[in-house]
Amino acid sequence: MEIQAFSELFPLFNTANPETLEWLLSVAVEHDYPGNRAVLMEDSWGNAVYFVVSGWVKVRRLSGESAVTLAILGRGDFFGEMAILDESPRSTDVVALSKVELLSISAQRFIQALFKDSQLHHRMLQLMVQRLRQANIRFQMRHQPPAVKLAKMLVTLAELYGQPMDKGAEIFNIPYQDLADVADITADETQKIVEKLVSKGWVEVDTTQQTMALINLKQLTHLAGRVQ
Repeated sequence: MEIQAFSELFPLFNTANPETLEWLLSVAVEHDYPGNRAVLMEDSWGNAVYFVVSGWVKVRRLSGESAVTLAILGRGDFFGEMAILDESPRSTDVVALSKVELLSISAQRFIQALFKDSQLHHRMLQLMVQRLRQANIRFQMRHQPPAVKLAKMLVTLAELYGQPMDKGAEIFNIPYQDLADVADITADETQKIVEKLVSKGWVEVDTTQQTMALINLKQLTHLAGRVQ
């Protein structure tokens, strides 16, 4: 991957020095995983940061025999940074939702880059604060109607990772249970809401290609903003 493409793909690196990017690319390791394959396991020690080149992954926490999805990440995002920053075992695991291409950078080298490049260090802090803000928004919406919460999550996924379309964006056809966990609603509610959105012509689901087209993003955004 070229330095410019690397910088454009990952917002974390769009203010980093070219020398930093060149060095990080030289030490990065490529990984390919099929769908439903575990990428990182809970309680393992953090030894690298991972960057999503293509595909979708879910971050989840295990609770006994069950697992709860905490976040869904796509192209251009990263994970694994918390375990290396606080030098503790990972508190979550990561599973590929689709075929996924990743780059990994070892903990030692990533920390070196943060110390050497103040712009990268600052950008890292900005993105971590952004994640905290997103978590706070989800907390504030906990009493909102299920349709509003699901619409908000779909719009956010489209904004962060969606492929642009004429009237909206295309995302991965994420399983109902994972959508439900992240939106903090039930799987049954999720299925009924998605079916309603399809019937209204706001969403199209292609189970063959495993895609969900948010073809009326304007209306979904309006629905997501109906805070009561």
